[in-house]
Amino acid sequence: MPTPLQKRKLMGEINVVPYIDVMLVLLVIFMVTAPLLTQGIEVDLPKAAAEPIDDVPNAPPLVLSVDKEGNLYINVGDDEDQPTTGEEVIRRVGIVLRTSPETPILVKADRAVPYGNVVGAMVVLQQGGAESIGFVTDPLDTYPIPE
Repeated sequence: MPTPLQKRKLMGEINVVPYIDVMLVLLVIFMVTAPLLTQGIEVDLPKAAAEPIDDVPNAPPLVLSVDKEGNLYINVGDDEDQPTTGEEVIRRVGIVLRTSPETPILVKADRAVPYGNVVGAMVVLQQGGAESIGFVTDPLDTYPIPE
């Protein structure tokens, strides 16, 4: 038994319990928010060897998705996972571009969609006021592009 004049030996170990608590809290946060990050409609994107475009700060892109049946989906509004009409797309695009003209406009079309439907989606976006339209693609698995 140590006497009152003797000092206790210093402990040379790190207490990891607080770090484990923080890690578990972060794990729960990521598990809750991960399903919320997936948005839009599931499409099988075509592959292309294109450079990614730069994002405009503080302006998430407006994405018009076209599924393999030719239905239009827009990522603006409360019903992002419900098909919409061309008139509704024109209305929503006009509202977004009036409030934030630098918003990038992208088309995300399934590879099985006929070219005419993709062009029709672009025309609808132009009628809404879009001057520049980009395409969402998946990167190619192999390089270079076969000719």
